[in-house]
Amino acid sequence: MRILVVEDELPLAEALVQILKKNNFTVDVVHEGEVGLDNALSNIYDLILLDIMLPKMDGLSILKNMRQEGISTPVILLTAKGEISDKVTGLDSGADDYLAKPFATEELLARIRALSRRKGEILSNNTLKYGDIELNTSTLKLSRSNKEVKLTLKESELLEFLILRKNVTSPKELIIEKLWGFESEAEHNHVEVYISFLRKKLLFINSEVTISTVRGVGYILEVKE
Repeated sequence: MRILVVEDELPLAEALVQILKKNNFTVDVVHEGEVGLDNALSNIYDLILLDIMLPKMDGLSILKNMRQEGISTPVILLTAKGEISDKVTGLDSGADDYLAKPFATEELLARIRALSRRKGEILSNNTLKYGDIELNTSTLKLSRSNKEVKLTLKESELLEFLILRKNVTSPKELIIEKLWGFESEAEHNHVEVYISFLRKKLLFINSEVTISTVRGVGYILEVKE
């Protein structure tokens, strides 16, 4: 799961990055509103943590621009304002949730899990299911019946992405943008290497799930018949 943090308070931004990475989220962070909007409009994020008071463009303006452009990425607004009217304004502008600073780490993670469940992406205990496999995005364990294997973070992110796009072909360019970021220097061979790793681990647990290559297009996750 890839999260964008748009926060101009550097200590808080760094703390959020550490918390999210510790919980196996991929994180990008920016500190200005205009840059935050550019990143948000790339539509590569699964969730955005958005401060309201930002230099160059405020969070509510970012949010309104996103929704006008058809970007439906879930947004949690972060602000020092805690009045009911501020919450209503934020939610009416298109936010999915609201956290007033200061907030507890446990509450932030719970809000993120709740939004993921609302989208139908993450099941209970941070587990995704497809075919005969289960992927725990928290422990990075891939399992089938009583057999399991530990994945690297990047392998887990790639499998999560393919599960969420099950039965739909994923181009290599889209995988690179989603896993490495739209400004990344990652190339097609990076994707090929991780696809190879995942295929070996699916074989190791004797899964019926397979990653098929659509020549000239990309990859698709399927269940063997």
